[in-house]
Amino acid sequence: MSTAERHREAASPAAFDGRYARAGEYAGDAAEAGRPLWADDPVGRRRMPDAVRNAAVRAVLIVALTLVQAVIAFFCTLAGSWLAFPMVLSSVGSTVVATWGVLDVWVTRQVWNQRNGVVSAPNSTARQRRRERRRARREARAAERSAGGSPRRGAAGQLSHP
Repeated sequence: MSTAERHREAASPAAFDGRYARAGEYAGDAAEAGRPLWADDPVGRRRMPDAVRNAAVRAVLIVALTLVQAVIAFFCTLAGSWLAFPMVLSSVGSTVVATWGVLDVWVTRQVWNQRNGVVSAPNSTARQRRRERRRARREARAAERSAGGSPRRGAAGQLSHP
């Protein structure tokens, strides 16, 4: 099939599936015809956890401010302003803080994945923590039963109500 044939086929009304407006159509035409103006495609990735998203937003803001500060320091240096030296020093400090912010995103993501990660992984820390909590609950219930201090039982070992 040649390129011209493909273009002809794509422009034919039979090739149009109604999801997107063709060239020359306006939104009013599509709405009057009862077709949607666009189609929502499913998102390929899951939403980021709140802690990771907060760290990412924080890091983006810090990095953006650091870049603005570095540009201002550069222009102050070119202009020979007295503000150039303090701006360069603060830009170096801001670079350290921005690096910390980016590392914070990475560490927060790793910690979240370990604590709440996929349990199906054989070496998942989340699975190990759940197993430890279950074992501790079982041992606490067994100790409570062996001590006889169960609040559900009366003094004679009978249930409190017959």
